[in-house]
Amino acid sequence: MDIDLVFKIAAIGIIVAVLNQLLIRSGREDQAMMTTIAGLVVVLTMLVRQISELFVLIEALFDL
Repeated sequence: MDIDLVFKIAAIGIIVAVLNQLLIRSGREDQAMMTTIAGLVVVLTMLVRQISELFVLIEALFDL
Protein backbone atom coordinates (compact mmCIF):
# COMPACT_ATOMS: atom_id res chain seq x y z
CA MET A 1 0.00 0.00 0.00
CA ASP A 2 1.33 3.37 -0.97
CA ILE A 3 1.35 6.33 1.37
CA ASP A 4 -0.30 8.26 -1.48
CA LEU A 5 -3.58 6.48 -0.75
CA VAL A 6 -3.52 7.72 2.84
CA PHE A 7 -2.83 11.28 1.69
CA LYS A 8 -5.64 11.12 -0.88
CA ILE A 9 -8.11 9.90 1.73
CA ALA A 10 -6.98 12.60 4.17
CA ALA A 11 -7.31 15.29 1.50
CA ILE A 12 -10.81 14.16 0.61
CA GLY A 13 -11.73 14.16 4.30
CA ILE A 14 -10.45 17.69 4.80
CA ILE A 15 -12.22 19.01 1.70
CA VAL A 16 -15.49 17.34 2.67
CA ALA A 17 -15.25 18.65 6.23
CA VAL A 18 -14.67 22.23 5.05
CA LEU A 19 -17.49 22.04 2.52
CA ASN A 20 -19.76 20.50 5.13
CA GLN A 21 -19.13 23.34 7.59
CA LEU A 22 -19.59 26.00 4.93
CA LEU A 23 -22.88 24.51 3.76
CA ILE A 24 -24.21 24.05 7.29
CA ARG A 25 -23.38 27.66 8.22
CA SER A 26 -25.15 28.91 5.11
CA GLY A 27 -28.28 26.95 6.02
CA ARG A 28 -28.00 24.20 3.42
CA GLU A 29 -28.00 21.13 5.64
CA ASP A 30 -29.36 18.85 2.90
CA GLN A 31 -26.54 19.71 0.54
CA ALA A 32 -24.03 19.29 3.37
CA MET A 33 -25.31 15.77 3.98
CA MET A 34 -25.11 14.94 0.27
CA THR A 35 -21.54 16.25 0.16
CA THR A 36 -20.61 14.02 3.09
CA ILE A 37 -22.21 10.99 1.46
CA ALA A 38 -20.46 11.73 -1.85
CA GLY A 39 -17.10 11.94 -0.08
CA LEU A 40 -17.79 8.65 1.68
CA VAL A 41 -18.67 6.96 -1.61
CA VAL A 42 -15.48 8.23 -3.26
CA VAL A 43 -13.31 6.95 -0.41
CA LEU A 44 -15.09 3.58 -0.31
CA THR A 45 -14.61 3.22 -4.07
CA MET A 46 -10.89 3.83 -3.65
CA LEU A 47 -10.72 1.28 -0.86
CA VAL A 48 -12.64 -1.36 -2.82
CA ARG A 49 -10.14 -1.03 -5.66
CA GLN A 50 -7.24 -1.52 -3.25
CA ILE A 51 -8.89 -4.54 -1.62
CA SER A 52 -9.52 -6.03 -5.06
CA GLU A 53 -5.85 -5.62 -5.92
CA LEU A 54 -4.93 -7.25 -2.61
CA PHE A 55 -7.06 -10.30 -3.39
CA VAL A 56 -5.48 -10.58 -6.84
CA LEU A 57 -2.04 -10.41 -5.26
CA ILE A 58 -2.91 -13.07 -2.66
CA GLU A 59 -4.36 -15.29 -5.39
CA ALA A 60 -1.17 -14.97 -7.42
CA LEU A 61 0.97 -15.54 -4.35
CA PHE A 62 -0.69 -18.83 -3.48
CA ASP A 63 -1.08 -19.76 -7.17
CA LEU A 64 -4.81 -20.40 -6.93
